[in-house]
Amino acid sequence: MAEIIQERIEDRIPELEQLERVGLFSRSEIKAIIKKASDLEYKIQRRTLLKEDFINYVQYEINLLELIQRRRARIKYSFKKDEIEYSIVHRVQGVFGRASAKWKEDVQLWLSYIVFCKKWGTKAHLSRIFSAMLAIHSNKPALWIMAAKWEMEDRLSSESARQLFLRALRFHPECPKLYQEYFRMELMHAEKLRKEKQEFEKAAMDMGNFDHPEEILKGELARIIYKNSVSKIKGAEFHVSLLSIAQLFDFAKDLQKEIYDDLQALHTDDPLTWDYVARRELEMESQLSEEQPVTKQAKAVEVGRREERCCAVYEEAVKTLPTEAMWKCYINFCLERFSKKTSSVSLRGQRLERTMLAFKKAHELKLLSEAQYKQWIDLLLRQDLFKEALQVAEDGTELFKDSATMWQMKLQVLIGSKSPDVAMRFEEAFAHLKPQVCLPLWISWAEWSESAKSQEDTEAIFKKAILAVTGASSITLKEKYLDWAYRSGGYKKARTVFKSLQESRPFSVGFFRKMIQFEKEQEPCKMANLREYYERALREFGSTDSDLWMDYIKEELSHPFGRPENCGQIYWRAMKMLQGQSAELFVAKHAMHQAGH
Repeated sequence: MAEIIQERIEDRIPELEQLERVGLFSRSEIKAIIKKASDLEYKIQRRTLLKEDFINYVQYEINLLELIQRRRARIKYSFKKDEIEYSIVHRVQGVFGRASAKWKEDVQLWLSYIVFCKKWGTKAHLSRIFSAMLAIHSNKPALWIMAAKWEMEDRLSSESARQLFLRALRFHPECPKLYQEYFRMELMHAEKLRKEKQEFEKAAMDMGNFDHPEEILKGELARIIYKNSVSKIKGAEFHVSLLSIAQLFDFAKDLQKEIYDDLQALHTDDPLTWDYVARRELEMESQLSEEQPVTKQAKAVEVGRREERCCAVYEEAVKTLPTEAMWKCYINFCLERFSKKTSSVSLRGQRLERTMLAFKKAHELKLLSEAQYKQWIDLLLRQDLFKEALQVAEDGTELFKDSATMWQMKLQVLIGSKSPDVAMRFEEAFAHLKPQVCLPLWISWAEWSESAKSQEDTEAIFKKAILAVTGASSITLKEKYLDWAYRSGGYKKARTVFKSLQESRPFSVGFFRKMIQFEKEQEPCKMANLREYYERALREFGSTDSDLWMDYIKEELSHPFGRPENCGQIYWRAMKMLQGQSAELFVAKHAMHQAGH
């Protein structure tokens, strides 16, 4: 092994001599490079190979290449690249080759190899890497697409890209993304050929070598891909995705029309088709005269007309296809348009009226989802229509009695409208809902009670909540209860609540840290109480939380009534209780603290 390492170091000598001779590196730096290179070579030549050693080797060489580039720029020296950089690049490619052969399944390693070669390698070398990677990872469509894009965009070889896509489709005959990118590639190729033809014609040059049929220039290959793909991949979503790609190319108007007509013919029962057809009305040509100056009012009128045409399509859609999904598309469109900013009061009014009407019709047909009831209520509240919002919330909870979100919205409306029935409605909600989903409602009730009722009433709510909510959900509730106690009754009240809850598991570290912080805010701050809180917290989290132990030690050292002599005992207790990485972390933090950091 030593002979191999020595030989590889000797292979570096010509480039290192050049680096020193041209003044890019000093003699001492060259010696440091040789020493580091020897260490790296040893690691990748030993019997037991580690991927990290190869990665470190490559990273060191890349850093060296970048440093050489910076120094070249500084001293404005651009010669001898064959003897210096290309020698290093060739060596890195060899290391990458060994690593990718050893760890074939590591896609990230292959991608790193490709990124390096794109920056430093040759095109021919990169083609071989893609071929080797795809031979192993033929089950990953994204890698086929990456290779084809490189052939098309970097090597300017549409034929190679086409062959890659065809091979990929043999492995993945029903992959939508592959068909989409292949379709896009053929349209790009046709556009490129059309531009070349225009340049020939503009320059009045001989077009003898330009023998591409007119069908190819019109995108016939893309049309064939489209026909094959929709015969294998069903659904309006895929159809629309191909239409969206075709619309990026102005010359493909006939293809766009064919795809659009097929979409309407094949997928009339899909809400996405109707949604696409309706939204297309927004993109129709303007009826405004181009000769006369266009005022803001005229623009608003034109936008209003387009939106009316869209809604006419949606109205036809919900009659033809009266489903929840179709109404969702219609309502989402209305909400999107309403959210658009406009200075026209009449246009904004039309949008609001249209949106309210869509919500109302869908509600009457019982085709509104829970999420849409929430959107409707939010919209009504933003317009300060509390009475209407309350009625919608009532209807929503009637339909979705076991939804905590719907009850929360209803109670929010009741609180906002200052209803006298809030407490009774909260009780009604808890009767309908499962206890495990009620946490947000209990918190809302307590927050409302804090602002509207007496301390006794609020505390009674917290106590009922603690009994009703169990498990992990109760952790947040306990913290909220403790916070409220400190806000409303000061430290004494908070300590009473803490004492009442201290055996009511589960807890969070934050629960104990809150109490520690409350104690620190007191004058005087009692060390005995701090010890009590720390000890109680460590009973729960002493085996996992190294920060608690460190804070306890710091408290004993910094508090006027602390006992620094206790720190050694706390340290050894921590070492016994902490496990695995937590113990290592604690030792490191303790050492840093002792060193004054």
